Amino acid sequence: MRKNTLNALLVAAGLLLTGPLVACTNFLVTKGASADGSTMITYAADSHVLYGELYFRPAADYPEGAMLDVYEWDTGKYLGKIKQVRHTYSVVGNINEHQVAIGETTYGGLPGLVDTTGIIDYGSLMYITLQRAKTAREAIRIMGELVAEYGYYSSGESFSISDPNEVWILEMIGKGSPQVVKDKRGRTRTVHNKGAVWVAMRIPDGYISGHANQARITTFPLNDPENCIYSPDVISFAREKGYFTGADQDFSFS
Repeated sequence: MRKNTLNALLVAAGLLLTGPLVACTNFLVTKGASADGSTMITYAADSHVLYGELYFRPAADYPEGAMLDVYEWDTGKYLGKIKQVRHTYSVVGNINEHQVAIGETTYGGLPGLVDTTGIIDYGSLMYITLQRAKTAREAIRIMGELVAEYGYYSSGESFSISDPNEVWILEMIGKGSPQVVKDKRGRTRTVHNKGAVWVAMRIPDGYISGHANQARITTFPLNDPENCIYSPDVISFAREKGYFTGADQDFSFS
């Protein structure tokens, strides 16, 4: 929607917020849709069991081979260790020193796609990425690499990601926990599709978007890397699980 509708939308949003809500809500605003040419995202984590904190993570340097302990953001549960990078960027709240910002809303998805053995939950994914990314596109790449290497512990998430020039929505869901299967001879083996499938769409300049606990990305362009990035197995995984049987161009993420 064009910027001349932005004020009306914000007024409508204000009216909606006067009633009781249980949804995390994000607004995403591109450069061409703001009065001063700024990109911006809003992030309201509307949960009665989580209370707002302004986190500060200073920039730091680490020795070769350093490891990072990962704790689930919602509960503080220890999930495991991942490799630390040599240098991290300063992060205040949900924005870093390079003006990369990340927010989220949870859409849940199929419960069977949660990986209970994963090391990266959605909250850790946001704040670890903010310490490592200089642009929104780099943040998308890092988020995909982290869950591919260490497993994704959470359910389906819609992430808002912005830098001074671009605004993106990234939607992600896991591939499930390890399963023990038997072959025809009765022998057992463990099958584990570690990682996550995801799709990221750039919000066109001059437009705004929003999401509140509902996946937004449906069909998406398969050959437009300037505006759409996705995990290489997002369609093949859906076929493998029996979720999708049509032509690739008709695949819908949500």
